[in-house]
Amino acid sequence: MATTTGEPPPATDRPLPSPSRRRQPALLRQMLVQPQPVLDELAAELGPVFALGAGPLRMVVLGEPSVVHQLLAMPTSAFRWGHPFNVIGFVTGPTSVIVSDGADWKRRRSPVQAAFSRRRLNRWIPTILQQTDDAIDALVADLDGGTREMDLYPIGRRLVLGIVVRTLFGSRMGERADEIGDLMQRPQDYLESPGIRQIPHPFPHTARARVKADRVAFDRLIDEQIALRRRDPSGDPLDVLEALVAESDLTDAEIRDQVVTLIGAGYDTTAASLAWILRRIPLVPGLLDRLRAEADAVLGPIGDGPAPDEGTLARLDLAERSMRETLRLHPAGSISPRQAAEDVDVAGYHIRKGTMILWSPYLAGRDPSAWDDPLAFDPDRFVDLTAEQAAIADQAWVPFGRGPRACIGFALAQIELTLILSRIAQRLDLTPVSTEVPEPRGMVVNRPTGGAPLGVAARP
Repeated sequence: MATTTGEPPPATDRPLPSPSRRRQPALLRQMLVQPQPVLDELAAELGPVFALGAGPLRMVVLGEPSVVHQLLAMPTSAFRWGHPFNVIGFVTGPTSVIVSDGADWKRRRSPVQAAFSRRRLNRWIPTILQQTDDAIDALVADLDGGTREMDLYPIGRRLVLGIVVRTLFGSRMGERADEIGDLMQRPQDYLESPGIRQIPHPFPHTARARVKADRVAFDRLIDEQIALRRRDPSGDPLDVLEALVAESDLTDAEIRDQVVTLIGAGYDTTAASLAWILRRIPLVPGLLDRLRAEADAVLGPIGDGPAPDEGTLARLDLAERSMRETLRLHPAGSISPRQAAEDVDVAGYHIRKGTMILWSPYLAGRDPSAWDDPLAFDPDRFVDLTAEQAAIADQAWVPFGRGPRACIGFALAQIELTLILSRIAQRLDLTPVSTEVPEPRGMVVNRPTGGAPLGVAARP
């Protein structure tokens, strides 16, 4: 772990480094399709803070950990999230907390944030483990005692979707998880299409029109669930939708947008992170065996272990560090955009109002000033840190953001990934089909190219 504090210099209105104008059109096109290669190329050439584009398409990329830290500590009033370039709003809806600003954002986020209290999160732990066991049971039955090469990404994706729907919205909505997954698939694919294909238009029989139709169908499903909870509330204290209906002042349209946001953002990003975990863990000699030993000691025999609770989670130290190391190198979002609502000064750089600011957990997680041997996968790098090293790691590890605009479901995602990894290590033998780390894929969500192909067998 590096030991530099990385304190930003005093404001001097320094000019931002940028590539030549001749190269910028191609770089901008690539950034809107597959940002990671552009981030790597320009950070190596210019450093982790640079400008790109001009006019209405001007943007600033911030990837130096201390600079990202300063940005995320600034007042939210200095930025806008409901800007025209926030393409996610087309899928999540115009009242989603992701694209809301000011008083509307505070009013909408408050009841949703309450759904992620520590009490609720702790009570979801047994459900997460049970859902994981059910998925592994089905997989083992399919293996029929043998070993098979298969892509675990779609299996993990279905598992995560089922967990998210069931934990957030109860068993009644959980029974419709497959239907919800079908309605979310085209919108998720659309968000990963090149930016030029997402330009708003009114034409029918297009990908955009089909996404709109899927959202209309999803809204009908949510409206049925809202009506059911008003007519026949279950009394389930963990049902977020029931709490939003009964306890918030949100309109039905606002509730629908928050439900779509929680499901869409909660499962696609977590499923992508799980795929990276499954690709990286088997490549480290002995790591899967260490994870298995830890899971055996903490979780106990399958079906006969101690009742899992928050103490269980705290003892899965290696699994938690393996999750953290994966998300350091492969955060679900390589860049996170916000628009300057006013002129702002960040680490000596003056950024004009209207500029798109793309802060990058991807670059911060790979910054050599913060991490020793930054491209190496080493969960043990988080062990026995000095106070200074821990502070640097905290600044540089930001896959979920920081502050009031941090990912609302970050704690649930970390719990899911830690528990799923532990149970998989305990119950399955995994063999990598390639020793190469795959290239990343995806503009909005960073996932491994080719999914998570592995040789899979039940543990003897």
